[in-house]
Amino acid sequence: MRPIIFSKMDFSHSSLFGYIEDLQELTIIERPVRRSLKTPEEIERLTVDEELSDIERAVYLLSSGQDIQGTSVVANLPVLMRQNPAETLRRVLPKIREVLHVAGVEMQLTAAVSFLTVLQEESVSIHTYSHSFLHIILQNVEHRDAGVSNAWLETLLAVIEALPKETVRHEILNPLVSKAQLSQTLQFRLVSCKIMGKVANKFEAHIIKREVLPLVKSLCQDVEYEVRTCMCQQLEHVARGVGTELTKTVVLPELVELARDEGSSVRLAAFETLVNLLDMFDADDRSQTVLPLVKSFCEKSFKADESILVSLSFHLGKLCNGLYGIFTPEQHLRFLEFYKKLSTLGLQQENGHNDNQLHLQTLEQEKKYISVRKNCAYNFPAMIVFVDPKNFNLELYSIFFCLCHDPEVPVRYTMAISFFEVAKLLNSDVYTIHKELVTLLQDESLEVLDALVGHLPEILELMTNGGENTGSESKLLSIPDLIPALTTAEQRAATSLKWRTHEKLLQKYACLPHIISSDQIYYRFLHRMLTIILTNNVLPVQKAAARTLCVYLRYNRKQEQRHEVIQKLIEQLGQGKSYWNRLRFLDTCEFIMELFSKSFFCKYFFLPVLELTHDPVANVRMKLCCLLPKVKSTLKIPTDKHLLQQLELCIRKLLCQEKDKDVLTIVKKTVLELDRMEISVDAFQKRFYENDLLDQEKERQEHLLLEMEQLEKEKQKNEGRSTNINDKMLEKKRRDSKTSSALAKSINLSVSGSSSGTSAGKEEKKSKLVRSQSFSTQVLHPKYSNIDKCPNKSSATAYTSSVSGMGKSCMLAFSDDSFRTHSTGNSGNAAFPSSSSRNLFNSADQKNNGNKESQSRKMSM
Repeated sequence: MRPIIFSKMDFSHSSLFGYIEDLQELTIIERPVRRSLKTPEEIERLTVDEELSDIERAVYLLSSGQDIQGTSVVANLPVLMRQNPAETLRRVLPKIREVLHVAGVEMQLTAAVSFLTVLQEESVSIHTYSHSFLHIILQNVEHRDAGVSNAWLETLLAVIEALPKETVRHEILNPLVSKAQLSQTLQFRLVSCKIMGKVANKFEAHIIKREVLPLVKSLCQDVEYEVRTCMCQQLEHVARGVGTELTKTVVLPELVELARDEGSSVRLAAFETLVNLLDMFDADDRSQTVLPLVKSFCEKSFKADESILVSLSFHLGKLCNGLYGIFTPEQHLRFLEFYKKLSTLGLQQENGHNDNQLHLQTLEQEKKYISVRKNCAYNFPAMIVFVDPKNFNLELYSIFFCLCHDPEVPVRYTMAISFFEVAKLLNSDVYTIHKELVTLLQDESLEVLDALVGHLPEILELMTNGGENTGSESKLLSIPDLIPALTTAEQRAATSLKWRTHEKLLQKYACLPHIISSDQIYYRFLHRMLTIILTNNVLPVQKAAARTLCVYLRYNRKQEQRHEVIQKLIEQLGQGKSYWNRLRFLDTCEFIMELFSKSFFCKYFFLPVLELTHDPVANVRMKLCCLLPKVKSTLKIPTDKHLLQQLELCIRKLLCQEKDKDVLTIVKKTVLELDRMEISVDAFQKRFYENDLLDQEKERQEHLLLEMEQLEKEKQKNEGRSTNINDKMLEKKRRDSKTSSALAKSINLSVSGSSSGTSAGKEEKKSKLVRSQSFSTQVLHPKYSNIDKCPNKSSATAYTSSVSGMGKSCMLAFSDDSFRTHSTGNSGNAAFPSSSSRNLFNSADQKNNGNKESQSRKMSM
């Protein structure tokens, strides 16, 4: 007997020893875990008497508890203020004030948030809040930790908005003016800058000029660049507070000086503030002060100071439109070229750098260039306004193409977000960006698709109906490209794991009945929605597909297709093998009751829904019971009396035969609700007036669809008849051409023949010629040769044709009065001046048609 060999596990001495060492390591790891558990003494110290009230417990934990317990009390302060504000202010808040002197960072941050929450909830009056909380906030704003100081500063700035002016002036502004000196710490001076910006909007201009502006000037000239940067960022708020005059005389010179500062962050802050304050400067200030500064910024951005490229690209649209009125044509073109250059920055090697620098591009540079192009995409609608939408195709389409095809996702994502704004601005020229819409719909990144889908209905409506000048041909040509792009986008979203994007896409596809034809929706989208309901595993996606399918069914214009879809819904969902499909059938019925009229639901879906009362799965019966009140609301008495009897019968069966406790409970609740419901009658009632009016409108639209379908069928039949008539007319032309040629030959023979015949023979030939010419004028007049031009004329005009050769000369030589009236008329009414003339013409035409063969034989003879 051969020994058993273990191929996967090795039980040698060395391997076993290794396993033992691993086990020992595991035990070593577990030891500190056991030691980290609380000891009985620690648990005893953390235990609090349960009989204590909330206030007493809070005071006890703040006095003798651990830090984590004190932090929990501070976090619970808004709740205590809501329950017992007086006792909380008297006993808890003083303890919190004592603890915060020695508290750690976590408790400080928690206290800042709790104090702000108490202010927002308005648990106490603002006077009480300023008396009790404001001093604590002001003390902790000067905390040595920057994060804690910023948290308290955010609370203080929110408090300043709510406080009255006098309180702000005495408690905040006056101490700030006395302390904001160079002797103060850097952190306090930064805090002072932000408070200055907030206070500037609180007071009148003369108070700001006297008390705030001197301090603002001092902080703008601080020795630390961080302080100058922070104060420069607040100058916008100061300028709004002091008004236009002081802005021009005080704020603008400070901005010009800061724009030339040695620190790049200071220059950047000055540039951004200048752009934000453009509306406060007059034309002279813009042309003489702001424009030269902006030009120097643009020149330095590519040469010496790339740090401002990102900010410059972000504010470029606002800048160009703010300075639009003072640009010369050369400056206008210069800024446009600058924007084009920024839009392709990093994609080509023509950006002002030498080749060695290009090869040494760091990752930070690439990120910076991506941000610049992203900002250019963000500003694209503003640049369309700058160049005028009429010049889009000439000036900006190439940049639009590049941004939509950018290799980086953030750039394309931004273009997808702004696509709707671009389409609105282009208006009648929106068809020029149709290809880019298709490109973004087929983008490899679902983030781009998700951004585009937000305004997809509006974009598609503009694409198909945009502008009065858009020709119908361009609209029709745009649809064949859109439909494959839309189907591809849906399939890509379906195969991804981002079901929210798929759900959003399906919801937006409900707009398609207003965009494309009913047949295109039926063959390309409707069956796809049904497949998603049957096969997808995500409930929100299935519900979105079900609702969109109901919208498609609502606007379908062919009764045969509607009946096919209804039958599939009932067979594959309502009678499906999977209980999940039957649940989705009930969801679909809810959407049908929402979108269709009551009579439509009762006609097609009422009885299939009631059949689910015998469903073997309890969840289906439960959902049906919850839906029964809505089902009953679709009935009208006495028209639907038999359906009401069916509903009552099903409810009785459920009450008598239901064995599941949960279902039976819901059935009983539903019965009570159904008993309280009132059924609408066929006639209008005051209590149901709005609902009945809405239902009547839905029913009218459904009947209108049926009538339109009937008209289309009749039109198709008439078109079929007209094609048959055209075929007969062509055959008749061939016969008549043979007849006219034979007639010409006989006339030539009679003219060239002997003139010695008798006068009776001449009269007989002349009468035959007159009859043949009158036949030609009545049947072969060229004015009525096109049936499509006169579709509503009498049947006689349908059998007309043109005459060539000798027939035309005979017609021109003919001088009958009736022929003149036909030939001289310029319209259908002139050709047939009265109904009697039409009747005579028709009867003559029928006689001529009846004797056509005999006349042709006579004329040939």
